[in-house]
Amino acid sequence: MKVLVTVKEVAQVEDDFEIQGTEIDERYLEYDLNEWDDYAVEEAVQIQEAGDDVEVVTATIGPERSEETIRMALAKGADRAIRVWDDAVEGADLLDPGVKARILAAVVEAEEPDLVLSGVQADDDAFGATGVALAEEVGFEWAAVVNSLDLDAEGGVAGVHRELEGGVEELTDVEIPAVLTIQTGINEPRYASLRGIRQAQRKGIAHHTLEDLGLGPGVVESPLSVTEMYVPETESDVTLWEGGPDETAGQLADFLRERGVGAQ
Repeated sequence: MKVLVTVKEVAQVEDDFEIQGTEIDERYLEYDLNEWDDYAVEEAVQIQEAGDDVEVVTATIGPERSEETIRMALAKGADRAIRVWDDAVEGADLLDPGVKARILAAVVEAEEPDLVLSGVQADDDAFGATGVALAEEVGFEWAAVVNSLDLDAEGGVAGVHRELEGGVEELTDVEIPAVLTIQTGINEPRYASLRGIRQAQRKGIAHHTLEDLGLGPGVVESPLSVTEMYVPETESDVTLWEGGPDETAGQLADFLRERGVGAQ
């Protein structure tokens, strides 16, 4: 059995940052494995530990820098990794869920996995649609926002609990091959052990271009574009008082009286 996990390196923004055009200045960014994908990796590794002859493969769309993040997934138990990147992908204005799904679909077709796991959403753009779009591209059954998984590989069925709105949970069976988007809390992601980190250095990361996957540069064309990025303005006024406790308490009392608070 083969489990393919789509993973993403996401940017973590510092509290204070500057915007350049439609992007946050690179100086204020740090990169890490997407939180939701971390849970997906853990779920795949647990499937591997519970079964026989299960291979876990990760796939990401990202530059060479992202290999450090990918190796964290390898250190946690994934067997090998695939990274897709070339000049056409790098030059794309926006990698929206449709673009990502088309690229990852080519990886799925090449790898022929029995199960594809993806995080519900990414911590940076939060589209929350790539996994479902991927299922549509490859023609797999799917379930989104999965917070519990009971896999019957021999029976070809995945029993899933799905988290719905209003605190409602749905229990359903999904025939495999399938794409499941994994919610946080489904498990407890493990820390990469020192031994796992050393082993990850020997595991393979295959770099593919779009051409390697049989795709043309036009696959990255998107009907969406980023037109502006800005820090939202606050919708309420804030009054800040400076000084010691007695002084600021008096200022607060005057402020409330002026607005009729406590008036009879």
